[in-house]
Amino acid sequence: MLSPKLRFSLGILALVSAALLTRPAAAEKRYEHGVDSQYRDDIPHGTVTQHTWTDSQVFPGTKRYYSVYVPAQYSGDAPAALMVFQDGHAYEGVKGDFRVPVVFDNLIAEGAMPPTIAVMIDPGYKGDLPENRGWNPKPQNRSFEYDTVSGDYAEFLLTEILPEVEKKFSITKNPELRAACGSSSGGICAFTIAWHRPDSFRKVLSNIGSFTDIRGGHNYPPMVRKSERKPIRVFLQDGSADLDNQFGNWPLANQQMAKALAFKDYDYQFVYGEGAHNGNHAGSIFPDALRWLWRDWKEETP
Repeated sequence: MLSPKLRFSLGILALVSAALLTRPAAAEKRYEHGVDSQYRDDIPHGTVTQHTWTDSQVFPGTKRYYSVYVPAQYSGDAPAALMVFQDGHAYEGVKGDFRVPVVFDNLIAEGAMPPTIAVMIDPGYKGDLPENRGWNPKPQNRSFEYDTVSGDYAEFLLTEILPEVEKKFSITKNPELRAACGSSSGGICAFTIAWHRPDSFRKVLSNIGSFTDIRGGHNYPPMVRKSERKPIRVFLQDGSADLDNQFGNWPLANQQMAKALAFKDYDYQFVYGEGAHNGNHAGSIFPDALRWLWRDWKEETP
């Protein structure tokens, strides 16, 4: 039989537990975009064109959309720098979280980054392409392409998409002037591109990266620690309200990645905010991330 004192203690514990369970969740922190993400009339503006890729050899049976941003400063006289984006439809607009054409226009005009061609690629669909780019219906091949810890996606870029883009535009072969960016599974994919092909890509921007046990991504921190340091620069972003599910804890996974990069003395930056699994925080700091990533581009340009 429980003593009165123990019954009292258990009662208090029950009340506290009930209060915690019924307490409304804290409002998600929202981040605002700065001036570098706002359209300006007084600078040159690049162009964005739409394309499809329907005959992949690396990912047979897939079809996808992609778009290409070309800065106004590109003349063809000198090769442009390159940045590839996974889930390209989330980056190509002039509104939304990232606003690649607007931010690129502003930073290129300022000289904070080189004249850079952006190739914004969607994941593969199996079957007919939907009428419009976006998340619905969900691209069936996304996780296989992005979360797999292998060199296949880099091979897809280097042997299929980029040679097609290079039919019209001159792109540098200097890996120091070639970057990869993505969010969530696209974020780990950006790292995988450079990890497997530092001869072709040496800059990484990973937002809310899925370095979790979806297709082996949780192995990256020990791989980074145990492998010889590679000549890549890495910018990581995540938020304390990011995902926690059967595949792992995203905030913890990104902190583990940051610690592994620090342990091996990589050139890296980790910005940890309070956001959830979305592009709000990453989009608000996107211009600053690009400034850091491209900070010495003039020294890297022949």
